[in-house]
Amino acid sequence: MPAPDAISCEQLARLLGTPKSPTILDVRRDAVRARDPRLLPGARMLGEAELAPDALSTLAGDLTGPVVVVCAEGHRLSQGTAAWLRHEGLQAEYLLGGQAAWVEAGLPLIDPGKITARDGRGRSLWVTRSRPKIDRIACPWLIRRFIDRHAVFLFVAPAEVQGVAERFGAMPYDIEGVFWSHRDDLCTFDVLLSEFGLSTPALGRLALIVRGADTARPDLAPECAGLLAASLGLSRMHSDDLAQLEAGIALYDAFYRWARDAVDEQHNWPTNKGKTK
Repeated sequence: MPAPDAISCEQLARLLGTPKSPTILDVRRDAVRARDPRLLPGARMLGEAELAPDALSTLAGDLTGPVVVVCAEGHRLSQGTAAWLRHEGLQAEYLLGGQAAWVEAGLPLIDPGKITARDGRGRSLWVTRSRPKIDRIACPWLIRRFIDRHAVFLFVAPAEVQGVAERFGAMPYDIEGVFWSHRDDLCTFDVLLSEFGLSTPALGRLALIVRGADTARPDLAPECAGLLAASLGLSRMHSDDLAQLEAGIALYDAFYRWARDAVDEQHNWPTNKGKTK
């Protein structure tokens, strides 16, 4: 029977990509991480120096919400760290079986080396064109839900994206001639999924919808037209790009949960049509 302060891989996987996803702390030893640098989606790496009691107490003051701690196999490093964080008043669990169990289950892992720009607080830093519609909202949703929950996004005039990227050390995305952008028939959302290795059925369904809505191919999926309409509506509702981003995050949360949990569900009225008394 699992310990009350443990969470299984299956349970954690169900939380990923949703607003209820916990903060994930990777506490594997540096030598272990060097052999396999991949992280659970959205995980934050803690170096060995950051696992000292005083350092953990300081860290606890910066964390909010539930926490899941991951080590190599779910033993003393993750259990001890989770116990210390609970001592500091946090809701903290350790991952049963650690990263080894996650890998064995075939669950997604990301390559943190793909992130080439961070600010002084360790947050990934991205910049793109102002007045986002589809891809420039879908990508921040994906990044915050599966790669870096604290990522920073800057929206500037199209002609200034490259200059701002150079001046502030940010990664430009969804403009021509940069790494994080459209490739052939794929949009930037597709590229992020491919480069970070985020391959799940739900994200694949969502990617098809984003691609169709963003590249004038509504025939790719019936939901493309709906996403386009909702996205254009949000752009008319919000003059502030960051306010639109926050509203768009909720929109993509809904599309993701449909793609993961509700694709076979139908709705009609009256609900009792065809039933006999």
